[in-house]
Amino acid sequence: MDLLFQDTICAVSTAPGVGGIAVIRVSGKEALRICAPFFKSDISAIPANSCRFARFIRPGGEVLDEVMLTVFRAPHSFTGEDTIEIACHGSLYIQQCILQDLVRGGEFTQRAFLNGKMDLSQAEAVADLIASNSRAAHRLALKQMRGGYSDELARLRGKLLDFTSLVELELDFADHEELEFADRSQLQSLAQEIEQKIARLCDSFSVGNAIKNGIPVAIVGRTNAGKSTLLNALVGEEKAIVSDIHGTTRDVIEDCISIDGILFRFFDTAGLRETTDTIESLGIARSYRAIDKAQIVLWVIDATELSESPLDGSACADSSSGTASQSLIDETEIVVPDDKQLIIVLNKIDKIGN
Repeated sequence: MDLLFQDTICAVSTAPGVGGIAVIRVSGKEALRICAPFFKSDISAIPANSCRFARFIRPGGEVLDEVMLTVFRAPHSFTGEDTIEIACHGSLYIQQCILQDLVRGGEFTQRAFLNGKMDLSQAEAVADLIASNSRAAHRLALKQMRGGYSDELARLRGKLLDFTSLVELELDFADHEELEFADRSQLQSLAQEIEQKIARLCDSFSVGNAIKNGIPVAIVGRTNAGKSTLLNALVGEEKAIVSDIHGTTRDVIEDCISIDGILFRFFDTAGLRETTDTIESLGIARSYRAIDKAQIVLWVIDATELSESPLDGSACADSSSGTASQSLIDETEIVVPDDKQLIIVLNKIDKIGN
């Protein structure tokens, strides 16, 4: 494996087309030697962990760009190797020219992992940090990159080793009833503690996945209940077509918004009703699939279908309005599984009494 990763690599470390500055990273034993010809000053004399202004000079003497040059010495760098970071202007042309001159790109996080600078969960967190699109996702990835998840696994491993050693001692001396290395209640308590910790780690996966990819929210209900209007109001633009015609929405329309630093993925779905229209039926089937995938279901109810005020909790069960209200709520209980967070949204209440 060492032979495979002795070559010096270079690549753009910043997202293309984002910002006025791009960073090109060069890593490996030959990083200083390879970069030296492109700068007039002696970059080998630059102290570790320091930054210098320089001009990148192409073969032939053309000054390509004015850059900031940062030098990191092994093993105190991201990859654990000699590393040079070239902060140039964000022009794609400039980046491509520098890469062409420096030869080819590579995978820095993989090299950091192979050199023992981070474990696998931290390496995965680097990709999550780069791709994070909300404050919560950024905070989660940063914590994992700093070893938060690794520390939890290390503590769990320690407890499992303790439990295993106690059980093995008991098995080794099972013939000696007079010897007891671990109290049975202690073993049971340790096993329960391990089980709880594993359960918490398993639960954290679904939470972390939702934060990273966005919490899926399905907007569902009958036709013309105002689902598309609600989506447009949430995202602040005319994302979905709004019409008085029943069955306008035939497909799932998705958009994302960040609320208090947490990303939510909203799905506007086709209205649920019985229909003989083949295309609308396909859309309704997708609505049910959206409910299955969602963690939160916003069930939109047209309040004008209830002759009594929906805000009045004292609606009579034997009145026509009370029956209508109860039937609408019963629908949500039939369609939405118990493991979903159901929120009933009463829409068009401004039209009641008009």
